Amino acid sequence: MKPTLVILAAGMASRYGSMKQVEAFGPSGETIMDYSIADAISAGFGKIVFLIRKQFEANFRELFASKLDGKVNYEFAFQELDMFLEGAAIPEERTKPWGTGHAVLSTQPVVNEPFAVINADDFYGADAFRKAYTFLTTAADEKTYAVVGYNLMNTLSDHGTVNRGVCGLDANDNLESVVERYNIAEQGDTVISDDGQEPRELSKDTTVSMNFWCFHPSVYSWYADQFKVFIKENLAVPKSEFLIPAVVDHFIKEGGIVKVIKTDAPWFGVTYKEDAPAVQKQLNDLIEKGAYSTNLWG
Repeated sequence: MKPTLVILAAGMASRYGSMKQVEAFGPSGETIMDYSIADAISAGFGKIVFLIRKQFEANFRELFASKLDGKVNYEFAFQELDMFLEGAAIPEERTKPWGTGHAVLSTQPVVNEPFAVINADDFYGADAFRKAYTFLTTAADEKTYAVVGYNLMNTLSDHGTVNRGVCGLDANDNLESVVERYNIAEQGDTVISDDGQEPRELSKDTTVSMNFWCFHPSVYSWYADQFKVFIKENLAVPKSEFLIPAVVDHFIKEGGIVKVIKTDAPWFGVTYKEDAPAVQKQLNDLIEKGAYSTNLWG
């Protein structure tokens, strides 16, 4: 059974200032998602699932139908605030989605096979998708998941601080923890996380998670159970988020194994509006090197 690629595209893009998931960055109007989808198809993935807000379904269908029809199966899943609350009322102060963990849980109705999860607005590189496909088709099971690990230095922005999930690894390169670090930026010759946590200075070759996860469908039971706990404890906290690493951490503590798949693929994203020209340049550089055509779907 071919694995599925889940693309998380329900976020509100508050720091970027617009719906960056569908902004054109490629020379023929390609979104960053287009490159991820093309790399996934090339690697062997059999289905694409777009996790979106229901109100954007028509936009996404219009954008991707002509590109993907006949090339790969695709479906839509929807993340809405009232999902999985089991009768609890949504607080008036809550406006943003419940977080990436809730987003993954929202894809359960349309995913029955091993699957990868990525952000819509991050470029991950072909090597990452090839390695994810190999893991999902040969090693993923009820007790073994994976995360693709990137070099911290390759994930920083020139236009502001970033938040990154710093991976703690054991001697076998299995994940021990993901600690969210905030306000990370290069300062001179060092990389500093100005968030009050220690260590303040981070090694440039620190392995970080860019939210590229590889799961067996058994993971849905973990998400469902942990979201119940989260809602019980955080329903009234307006900005609380149920995040993927929290579920992964619980899985590891209960004896599960999460492999760290290291990749040397280029990573870049659009946290800030000012990042857009750099993203366009990096895509053009890859096109000039022959990694992609000037029209992905032409």
